[in-house]
Amino acid sequence: MLIHTRGIVFRTVKFGESSVIADIYTEDKGLHTFVAGGVRSARARMPFNLFQPMQVVDMVAYYREDPNAMNRMKELRPDVIFQRIPYDVSRGAVVLFLAEVCRKCIREAEENRPLFAFLLQQLIWLDSTEGSIANTPIAFLVQLCGFLGFQPEWPETDGPHFFDLREGLFHEAPPVHGAYLGPDATADLMAMMQATREESAVHVLDRFQRKRLLQGLLHYYQWHVPGFDSIHTPEVMEWVWS
Repeated sequence: MLIHTRGIVFRTVKFGESSVIADIYTEDKGLHTFVAGGVRSARARMPFNLFQPMQVVDMVAYYREDPNAMNRMKELRPDVIFQRIPYDVSRGAVVLFLAEVCRKCIREAEENRPLFAFLLQQLIWLDSTEGSIANTPIAFLVQLCGFLGFQPEWPETDGPHFFDLREGLFHEAPPVHGAYLGPDATADLMAMMQATREESAVHVLDRFQRKRLLQGLLHYYQWHVPGFDSIHTPEVMEWVWS
């Protein structure tokens, strides 16, 4: 079966002398693995740079209705040509973070157009925005968990709260198990939950607050996403922004 769809590259590994194996999240079929031959040769019809993390591509592939199948790529071309991400170290670091999170969280081999549209718009915004991108990893995690089915439930009462990382709930007192965000970090989380992508970019967080909330959200994902183990790209972002 031949399919023609858009896709977002999550991960690529070299295969043989000139081929690659890529995990691509497609608009029509969800996440699947594709092998592309000859992409690392001088006369490649499908250039290797199209297989970089979070590259948005237009693709034609031979496809089998088997989530474990390795499908063969027939044609590949850029669907979105980024103007800043390839040349901006800070944006590139954020893209690596998004790719690592997506690899660990998104595994469904089925169509999910709202999720695909969310990822696509996030990348387009990251490439085009003139404003700060420092809060982007936090905003991304806050919004992504809604698509994954464990969005925090908004508290029913006002006042200071503690966010329970295990249960995804807001409490007026700290949970006894110790896996929670304190009132200050919880207030930052609630502000980000209410913000649009543009509003979250200008929400004021200093370096300590940003790191604290990002670490808390990553722990939250560890509680709710099976196999979401340690993640390494936050260290890259911190190094770039330092």
